[in-house]
Amino acid sequence: MPECTGSSSVPSPFPEADVFLLSVALMSMISFPWGSAEPPVDERWRTWPVHRVFPGALPGDSPSGARVTYLLAGVAPEAPCRVALQPSAAAALPGCLTTLRATYADSTQTYVATVGVAVLSGAPGPLPAALTGTRPASVRPVAFPDGAAERFGAAQYVTGALAASGGRYVVLAAAGYADGRPYQRERRTEPRLRATARQLATALNRGLTR
Repeated sequence: MPECTGSSSVPSPFPEADVFLLSVALMSMISFPWGSAEPPVDERWRTWPVHRVFPGALPGDSPSGARVTYLLAGVAPEAPCRVALQPSAAAALPGCLTTLRATYADSTQTYVATVGVAVLSGAPGPLPAALTGTRPASVRPVAFPDGAAERFGAAQYVTGALAASGGRYVVLAAAGYADGRPYQRERRTEPRLRATARQLATALNRGLTR
């Protein structure tokens, strides 16, 4: 193509301003989506920061309708399912790859619950009876010192709940009392304690999958 010199009387179909704006738009299309896109749901458990998987505070409601806030007491290291889950729960989830756990206390420091995010190799099948009921097989409680959850252990697990939405996550919650009282079969489970387990399991599952 011969070299062009001088000015042309024919107006450019793309004025300089338009060329500049077009360049900016193209650069934005190239650089923006890939750097800020949300990771796939199945990968969030390992790509999200801890505070997104386990927020510092979660809202809830008591059975009477009063507002409740659940506060994070601590996050445990990632653990194999056979370590983080009770034996019956681990057996009921044969495709379980790993488990993330955290413990929450309600704002009155009366109730505590450990919540475990079980990451599966695929969508779970029908959940067995071991994972349902008033006191189902669940996650192993994790205590944290100097707070409401410092006396929460296996003996203090009173009631539990489970949340699953058909993806790779099954969220299990094990709840008990912050004063360290052990589980007693003959003692009636308080509706508010059951609500604690259910609301935490549901909220964390929703946060990961929505």
